[in-house]
Amino acid sequence: MGAQWKHAGREANSKAKAKLISKAAKELLIAAKGGDDPNTNVKLRLAIEFAKKVQMTKDSMERVIKKGSGQLDDATQYELVTYEGFGPHRVPIIVECLTDNRTRTASNIRQAFREHQLAASGAVSWDFSRLGAIDAKAPAGADAETAAIEAGAQDVEAGEEGVSHFYTEPADLDAVRKALEAAGWKVESAALVWRAKNPVTVAPEHRAEVDEFLAELDEDDDVQTLFVGIR
Repeated sequence: MGAQWKHAGREANSKAKAKLISKAAKELLIAAKGGDDPNTNVKLRLAIEFAKKVQMTKDSMERVIKKGSGQLDDATQYELVTYEGFGPHRVPIIVECLTDNRTRTASNIRQAFREHQLAASGAVSWDFSRLGAIDAKAPAGADAETAAIEAGAQDVEAGEEGVSHFYTEPADLDAVRKALEAAGWKVESAALVWRAKNPVTVAPEHRAEVDEFLAELDEDDDVQTLFVGIR
């Protein structure tokens, strides 16, 4: 794994879809603070793509972008808060939250880690790299390694169902995405991630316990993304 944790089959029910749409709305709100034009605001462009992927309606996207860019009266302000800790079997975890109430979020995260270890800032992230990550499917006959070199990606890994994972420097994320699309690749997602440098190995009999803990964390409305250092 080593990058973003994804709940298996989470798109299979309406509750999971609602959770994804809520996450998309928060990303749009934060991104729109930098301007409402996706042509000049890369973060907003990526947030819009994620919102489209989870099937957020156009009207909802436009309303949230207006709210985030200050065009609508709304006192709610979201901010990104990051927590670090160790889950079951010392699995390193970075938790990114978008919250309008730091106190509530901190209390919830402490409670979630009560039987494990919530660590100080830097105690986990030192062993992760901050990178851009792009998931894309190849056009017929394309080679992922060649595409990575030509697009300016730092690394590429084979994924499931024909998806390749491209990694970039954070500042190069949008340029590499555009280069891949221009070469005929179908980009499914593009985002900034934390990628573990030394992911740990968890015995098969303990994997369900780790996944259960991550699923419980992900249920919190403030939790936006989980990055896990596990193979």
